[in-house]
Amino acid sequence: MLEAGVVLKMQGICMTFPGVKALDHACLTLRKGEIRALMGENGAGKSTLIKCLTGVNKFEAGEIYLDGFDKPIVNKDTMDAQNKGIATVYQEVNLCPNLSVAENLYIGREPLTKIGTVNRKAMNKQAEELMKELELDVDVTRNLEDYSLALQQMIAIARAVDMDSKVLILDEPTSSLDDREVEKLFVMMRRLKAKGVGIIFVTHFLEQVYAVCDAITVLRNGQLVGEYDIADLPRVKLVAAMMGKDFDDLASIKKEGSGDKHKEPLVIEARGMSHAGTIKPFDLDIHKGEVIGLTGLLGSGRSELARVIYGADRNQTGTLKVNGKEVKIKNPIDAMNLGMGLLPDDRKAEGIIGDLSVRENIILALQAKAGIMKRIPMAKQIEIADKYIDLLQIKTASRETLIKQLSGGNQQKVILARWLATDPDFLILDEPTRGIDIGTKTEIQKLVLKLADEGKSLIFISSEIEEMLRTCNRMAVLRDGAKVGEIEERDMNQMNVMKAIAGGDSNE
Repeated sequence: MLEAGVVLKMQGICMTFPGVKALDHACLTLRKGEIRALMGENGAGKSTLIKCLTGVNKFEAGEIYLDGFDKPIVNKDTMDAQNKGIATVYQEVNLCPNLSVAENLYIGREPLTKIGTVNRKAMNKQAEELMKELELDVDVTRNLEDYSLALQQMIAIARAVDMDSKVLILDEPTSSLDDREVEKLFVMMRRLKAKGVGIIFVTHFLEQVYAVCDAITVLRNGQLVGEYDIADLPRVKLVAAMMGKDFDDLASIKKEGSGDKHKEPLVIEARGMSHAGTIKPFDLDIHKGEVIGLTGLLGSGRSELARVIYGADRNQTGTLKVNGKEVKIKNPIDAMNLGMGLLPDDRKAEGIIGDLSVRENIILALQAKAGIMKRIPMAKQIEIADKYIDLLQIKTASRETLIKQLSGGNQQKVILARWLATDPDFLILDEPTRGIDIGTKTEIQKLVLKLADEGKSLIFISSEIEEMLRTCNRMAVLRDGAKVGEIEERDMNQMNVMKAIAGGDSNE
């Protein structure tokens, strides 16, 4: 039975995947009107525990108790969990892009007319009221795909909110949101908390945990490390709990004044390049061994600028020189042959191929570069795959495991391995640490600096300014699809970057 005030209790949950013990007697307690962070490194078992609760995974041992039920519950599927009052919003928005916002909000629970058909008028009206209540400026009759990823995420949350849930699970909901939208989400969460809803908040952003949560559950290697009140767990202790070791200060990974790169040869010279509707004409120089950061709010054009240089989006104006020679990049294979690589920000849609193994995903770019007629021998494939599994510490049962069975962070590492295997001179990393735990983040940041030391040039895009300050030699600032300025290393600090992003004191 549940203690007073508790809405959910999971205890002794065990779950095994082929070759991996994903959960080993994991536990979680959630109180009514509590926002509880569920934290841990990649592969700690956070998503698996959530999936056991929502009926996606069939767990082997343990009990789940839910307020309103006398006996332990087992959800057959997500619908069953929903009906019991457990709603989930995932990192990757799992709604139907070709349906309207209203249809997405009420799918499976549409208001009906007397004759049993969908009452569209009533549905649209309800949807409008819900959007108004949540202060979302959305036309509910338009298709979901017409809106940004951030708004789609908010609509997915709105749908869960409207189901009168006892328990709301937010699995990395902020990874595609900018600061303003995150604040809106927090308002929404606090409102639900006041209504007595228990919220499980899975995130990697420490600042957000301390801004909105009441308590923290930490998992490591599928086991419960501990459950803490937020006031009793300072950040350093949280990180130590997640990693199982004391943690050196991240700030110290970059050498002070890592050398003026302006004297080094130019690798990339972009002049007046643009792409209609996404990025206005820009100039950008990148020197050998330089890490240049692209910063700006969500939608400012960071990814778009990188995609134009790489040729994933064709430039409509301007010229590009690579190593002093003017080039025309018609498609990504041209870019690869010029020694470029692009790690995209949407690993699900543009990165991984779920039904291929880790090995096959790693050698993909190398094989494309070699051409279809020159198959890479299997021994070579195994050698490359093993090298990068070891180098990047990819947690996988074997190199032949399907990539879709890996955690999100480990999938990200596989895509990074794919590009490193091509030995590029110039690498674009678009949000390489999004949705990745703090330990892996540091590893990737160290790797970026190591690659720069080896003479490779990098574009690094991140929503976290701190991370950019730790890794970049220079930053280009974007606003509303235009490059509006650059910040040199000596002037790079949080305040200057924020001012530049916001427009500082200028009247732009």
